[in-house]
Amino acid sequence: MTGSALTASARITAAPDGRGGTALPVLVGAGPLAPRRTRAAGPGAHVTVVGSMAAPLGGDHLALTLDVRPGATLTVTTAAATVSLPGAGGEPARYDLDITVGEDAELHWLPEPVIAATGSHLLLRTRITLAPGARLRHREEQVLGRGHDRARGTPPGRLTARLTVHQSGRTILDQQTDLGHGAPGWDGPAVLGPHRTTGQLLTVHMPAPPPPPAGADAALLGLPGDGAVLLAALAPDALTLRRLLTAPSPARAAAAAGAV
Repeated sequence: MTGSALTASARITAAPDGRGGTALPVLVGAGPLAPRRTRAAGPGAHVTVVGSMAAPLGGDHLALTLDVRPGATLTVTTAAATVSLPGAGGEPARYDLDITVGEDAELHWLPEPVIAATGSHLLLRTRITLAPGARLRHREEQVLGRGHDRARGTPPGRLTARLTVHQSGRTILDQQTDLGHGAPGWDGPAVLGPHRTTGQLLTVHMPAPPPPPAGADAALLGLPGDGAVLLAALAPDALTLRRLLTAPSPARAAAAAGAV
């Protein structure tokens, strides 16, 4: 920690337990990142990341590392939204997410949204490395401004995000967005327009989301990787966005296919 800024990291490692399940040999956190093993609704292990204090504030640097070893299955959720808040010095906050999914391993990364509160600026970097045969369901949701910020007519915070995905040594996705107050043209017709939420759902070797409904500001895209599909969406509010980005789990997809 330097001055009032906070530096904190957490690490989650999932590995086969030798009995057909998934163990968590590493489950450590510090500061606002508190990973907890919770009851799994399906196969594998389930971890919930609990925010134990307000963060990130301007100047903070948070880092979360996920390592899903070959043959393991892991679901990670968060207990609440991540709210980016302004700091005393006006500098941006950083949040780095590094994900590695091994051969024949499976990860469901399904956090609550990231919210950019008025006056904040968050630099969010996500880097995903997939081995051959790795399975992934990765959801991102970004909300510009809190509800009472919008009610008062104050501008939202700024969120600069980069997502990079490597599969079997090949880059299959590398994108950056810069949204919110201070970002050039962010609310113009070529970017968000009237919307204040945006997100995407990336699936790799998993049941793909259905095509978006007619009239939705969303697109389902095939990526150059093996079995990789990206659903990108804009929406007026977080609830509508979540509905657009909800894909069937493997168990639900299999049950639906069996019922046909």
